[in-house]
Amino acid sequence: MLPAVVPAGVSRDDFPASDAAQAWAALAPLLAGQPRIRLSRDGGKTYPQKYERALTETLPTFPAAVRIFGKDGSCSAIFLDFDSSIAGIDWVEADVKSLQSWLHSCGARWIEDHSPNGGRHVYIPLEKRVSFSEARDVVEALGIRYRTLDKSPHQNLLHGCMRTPGSPHKRGGHQELSMSLGMAYDVARRPNKGRVWEAIRQDLSDEIASVRALRLELPLSLESSNPEAPQVIGRMSRPMQQMALSGLYDANRYASDSEARQAVLTAAAAAGIKLVEVQRRVLQGVWPGLASFYARYAPHHRLRSLKRDWNNAVDYLRKNQGTRTGNNNARKSPTSQPNTQPPLGIPSNPDSSSEHRYLRSWRNALSLREPAYASSRNGLARRMVLRALGAAAHMTASRFVEFGDRSIAVATGLDHTTVGAHLRALRAEHDPLVTLVERGRGTKGDLYMLTVPEGLRAVAEDLTWRKGKIHALRPVFRELGLPAAFVYEALESTPGLTTAELVAQTKLSRTAVSESLEVLAAWNMVSRNGARSWMIVATTSLQELAECFGVLEAVAAQLQRYRVERIVWREWLSKNVNTVAELLSPTDDYPWESFEGPPDEWTLADVAFARVI
Repeated sequence: MLPAVVPAGVSRDDFPASDAAQAWAALAPLLAGQPRIRLSRDGGKTYPQKYERALTETLPTFPAAVRIFGKDGSCSAIFLDFDSSIAGIDWVEADVKSLQSWLHSCGARWIEDHSPNGGRHVYIPLEKRVSFSEARDVVEALGIRYRTLDKSPHQNLLHGCMRTPGSPHKRGGHQELSMSLGMAYDVARRPNKGRVWEAIRQDLSDEIASVRALRLELPLSLESSNPEAPQVIGRMSRPMQQMALSGLYDANRYASDSEARQAVLTAAAAAGIKLVEVQRRVLQGVWPGLASFYARYAPHHRLRSLKRDWNNAVDYLRKNQGTRTGNNNARKSPTSQPNTQPPLGIPSNPDSSSEHRYLRSWRNALSLREPAYASSRNGLARRMVLRALGAAAHMTASRFVEFGDRSIAVATGLDHTTVGAHLRALRAEHDPLVTLVERGRGTKGDLYMLTVPEGLRAVAEDLTWRKGKIHALRPVFRELGLPAAFVYEALESTPGLTTAELVAQTKLSRTAVSESLEVLAAWNMVSRNGARSWMIVATTSLQELAECFGVLEAVAAQLQRYRVERIVWREWLSKNVNTVAELLSPTDDYPWESFEGPPDEWTLADVAFARVI
C-alpha cells in the first residue's frame, strides 16, 4: 500500500499507475463511502448485494465496486461515470474534457481513470461528507450538461457503487489511472475544501433547480404516493419504509428532507417502534435513508436532533390521538398471527404429541432422501418445498397439509407455477415423501399427507431426532440464496461444524458450501470458531438484514399480488358456482392454474411471514 508519509528522497510519481494492486490499496479506502465492496461473479454485469464484502487492501480477483454512501447516508466523494455505450468513445472524451475545464474553474481537484472499453471515471474527493440528496442534486444537474454521464450510481442510496482505480474489468484488464498514482493519492489525501463544494453547487444552481422541478412533476412512484399501499412486516406503511431505506421521497408531498424525516419518525412512533430501535437502525445502517436526512448535522449532533424530532412526533400523535382514524400508519398488520384451528377437510388428531413424533421421523426420512436431490437448482428448490410443508405440519400438529401453491410460493421464495411443478414431481416419485390425498376444490387447496417411505421407515424411526425447528425459506435468504439457507440451518442445529462436515450434512458441493460461508461471514451471520469450525453469530438479526436488503418489500409485493388473484378467483366462483355440490375440480373447464388459492382461514404465507424470521 502507498504509505501515508512518503520517505525522504522518494517522489510520489515513482509509484506506477499501471500497478493495479497498488492503485486499489491506495485509493479505494479513501474514496469509498464505507469500507464495503460488491463483487461481480457474472463478469461485471451485476454487483448483487449478497456478494458484498468488507473492503480490504488486497486487490479482488473479480470486478469490484466500492459503496458510494456510508451508513449515515452521506458520501466522501462524488463518483462520475462516463459510459461509452451511450454515445461512443469520442463523445465520452469530449464530455470529460469539458468537465475538466469546468472543475478547474471551480478550483476543484479530481482523480481520473479509464476502462478498457473506453469509459471514463472521475472522482471528486470531499473534505466534508455530503448528504445523499445534495450529492444526487449535483450529479443529476451534471447529467443535464454531459450526455454520456451515468447518473444512476448517485441515485440509489442502498445500491450505489462504482469501480475504483485498479479494480478488475469485465473485459479483462483493470481500471487504469489517467495520471500518476502519486498525484491521485495526493488528491485523495488532501480532498476538496467546503468552499469548493459550495462553488460547484453555486455554478450548478440553475440545473439543480431544474432537476428538483422535474421531481415535482414526476412523483417518485405510484406505490410511494399511495397512502393505501399494502404494508410490510411491522406496522409502518410501505412508503415510510421505502423512505427510511432509500432516502427518496415524493417532492409533491414533502418539500424538504426535514419534512420527510419527520414523516418517517411519526410513522415509526405510530407503529409502536421505540426510539432506541430507530436509533439502532440508523447507527447500524438498516435505515440509511433516514440517516441521510441528518447528514447535514455534525456527527455528534445527529442523534440529539433525531431525539428532538422523535419527541415532536410523539407530541403530535398524543395531541391527535382522539381524532385519528383507522386509516393511518398503525393499521393492523396483514401478517398477524394465523388462525390456530386446522383447515376444513384435514383429519383432526387429538394426540398432537404422537403427530410430532411422526413428523420428527419424517424429518429423518427427508434427511436420508436429500442426497437424491443433489445440489442442482431444481433439487434445492424441491428440498425447500418439502421444508415448507414440514414447517406447516409442525405448526398445525398434523401430517396433513392443505395449502395452495401461492402460500407455499411465499414461504419458499419461488413462483407459484414453479411450486406446482415441484409438487407434481415430488408426489410422482417412487416411495414419495408427500402424497396427494385430495385435490383442491373452490377456495380449498390440495390436501397433502407427509409420508415416511416404507424403504426408509425403519431407519428413520431408529435415528435420533434432529434438534431445532424446520424452517421454510426465511426472507433474508431470498437475497443470499438457497445454499446459504441450508448451510445456516445446519449450523443452527449443530454449531461448530467444519466445512467438510457441512458438506456431508447439507449434501451440497464443497464449492457451494465454501461460497455460502463466505457470503454468510461477509454479513456477520457466521464466524470461525478456531481454525476450522464455524458458529452462528447469535447477535445478528435475520429480520433486520432482510429489512436492510429490501427483501421484505418484495415479499409484501408478492403477498399483495396473490391477494388480488384470490379476490379475482372468488369473484369467478361466485358467478359460476351456485352450490357447494357444484364446486368444480381442476379437470373441469375453469382457469384453475391461474386462480388456485389456499383456504381463506389459513395460509402458509401468514405462517412463514409471521413466524419464521
